[in-house]
Amino acid sequence: MSSVSQLAKRFREVLLDGFWIANTNFKDKLSDVTWQQATARVDSLNTIAMLTFHIGYYIAGLVNVFEGGDLEIKDKYSFELPPIESQEQWEELLDTLWLDSEKFASLLEQMPDSKLNEVFVDEKYGTYLRNIEGMIEHSYYHLGQITLIKKMLTDQ
Repeated sequence: MSSVSQLAKRFREVLLDGFWIANTNFKDKLSDVTWQQATARVDSLNTIAMLTFHIGYYIAGLVNVFEGGDLEIKDKYSFELPPIESQEQWEELLDTLWLDSEKFASLLEQMPDSKLNEVFVDEKYGTYLRNIEGMIEHSYYHLGQITLIKKMLTDQ
């Protein structure tokens, strides 16, 4: 299996369909979360919706680069979630995450392995490999937070 195929598989595992590392994934963990739960505050923690938006924001930004566009995302905007006031709005956010995640994995699978060692946009960002692995690790980090917040909300 090529390196890009292995990375795409790892990415899908954390976002869409895997159970190997965390025994869950974003799609599984968020499948039964209501919009009220997604927007509920637990102390000073980010909400589930904010964390979901945050990961989706970065995935969409990398997809744009993979498609030949510029790196347009900025850390300072990565938590600027528009208000969610209905189940429909929550489901739209989730649907966007699932579509962008699959697009990310598909575009990754189409890359030649040699691209992984190329500079990602600017030397200060490192290589494509560093950014792809960073996206996977970043996703697991926030999946853990979502899992704990969901548990805190359902145990109340």
